[in-house]
Amino acid sequence: GNVTAFLFLFTFIQFSSVAMSVTPSVFLIMVSGQIEGADFPEFDDLYCKYSFVYGHDWAPVSGLEEGISQITSKNRDGQQNFVWNFPIDITFKSTNPYGWPQIVVCVYGPDVFGNDVVRGYGAVHIPFLPGRHKRTVPMFVPESASRLQKFTSWFMGRHPEFTDPKVVAQGEGREVARVRSQGFVTLSFNIITKDLKKLGYEASSQLHIPSGASATDSFHKTL
Repeated sequence: GNVTAFLFLFTFIQFSSVAMSVTPSVFLIMVSGQIEGADFPEFDDLYCKYSFVYGHDWAPVSGLEEGISQITSKNRDGQQNFVWNFPIDITFKSTNPYGWPQIVVCVYGPDVFGNDVVRGYGAVHIPFLPGRHKRTVPMFVPESASRLQKFTSWFMGRHPEFTDPKVVAQGEGREVARVRSQGFVTLSFNIITKDLKKLGYEASSQLHIPSGASATDSFHKTL
């Protein structure tokens, strides 16, 4: 009996040590936080949508990839900001940092005819470092090329929009479209990473990467 118990214990310890020494095949990024609000001085009664854009090696393992907030009106204080406090909660897995996730935010509101039109597009990379982060994202809208098109868009209640808002996260999409800056959206993030260092990656800085740049610029191999 004692010999059997000893062999079982020895085998268990051996198995545990082998399991602990195995390098994980993926790392996890746990993202929580919220779209806090926005600053759009010219408009009222706005809501927002969000979605994530990420590389081929990435996959969500839990949480929501997209969401839509409630409509909110301006605060009647001096600042006149919009407050959503709309929650974000998602976990990603990946084998490498290339294609690091971005969140795309679209803001909508009524025009003078009561039609829902886009008031701003914006995108930002999920922060690289663990901890709490805040980002203020400048928003923009596509613009009609001529005054006649602008008037026709206004009169018909049809404003230029991207067919797929995720194009906002790709540098090429913005370069081929004529856009105009309009408003800001504020987001807060809580980031937890798991097994990133075990795979040999380490974030070297908390850089905000311009849209279209490679997220691997802020990572280096520690192997």
